[in-house]
Amino acid sequence: MSEVAAFGRPVTALVSGASRGIGHAFVTRLLADPAVTRVFASARGATASEGLAPLAAEHGDRLRALDMDVTDEASVARAAGTVKEAARQVDLVINVAGLLHDGDALQPERRLEDVTPQGLQRGFAVNAVGPLLVAKHLHSLLPKRDRAVFASLSARVGSIGDNRLGGWYAYRASKAAQNMITRNLSIELRRRARGIVCVALHPGTVDTDLSRPFQRGVPDGKLFSPDRAARQLLQVIDGLGPGDNGGFFAWDGQPIPW
Repeated sequence: MSEVAAFGRPVTALVSGASRGIGHAFVTRLLADPAVTRVFASARGATASEGLAPLAAEHGDRLRALDMDVTDEASVARAAGTVKEAARQVDLVINVAGLLHDGDALQPERRLEDVTPQGLQRGFAVNAVGPLLVAKHLHSLLPKRDRAVFASLSARVGSIGDNRLGGWYAYRASKAAQNMITRNLSIELRRRARGIVCVALHPGTVDTDLSRPFQRGVPDGKLFSPDRAARQLLQVIDGLGPGDNGGFFAWDGQPIPW
């Protein structure tokens, strides 16, 4: 059964952060679905990605790799221009690009003394501003009346209501900001695209470079492979209705408090 059955028509999709991890898994699963006619896969080095190259060789023109750095608006605008030249519309947008750590330059803060303006700025640039720039430059391609989905991968630690441990200032705050941006977008995009469902999604703990240093203590059965995470989130996306616009949902479809 198609993983995009709820669209009821052939689907064109765009996945940002597509060169590895969950993003790569989304691209792989979407290309395996005959109902998906084309996938735009974006990342900072997408056209040189070793992970995307085999998919391009297998699927030909159904896959288009786009070099796009979500922290650089000119880069986002160029990628969006390429999409507009190649496609009449984009039905499904999945923002996956995210930043939690980067070697010694950036680590989740355990205490106030660990906080740096540079770390906060980098986290916000990728996790919050990035999806907003994607929306700014791609919203005109969303269908005006038919079903469309704009989904951004957030994190449960970005929930203010669910925060009981503290710490991780840059990641928590930037994901909370992303959630507010998603909520804002759900309101404005609904005025422009009546069939839009704009949501934040929590994938759970996934075995990727982002989570690998922090997997100790994850309960048995709750560390997901990228493929399983993508499959579960596509099931959530396919089950979303108009009333879910502006919501925040976990990998199992359960709502998460803001």
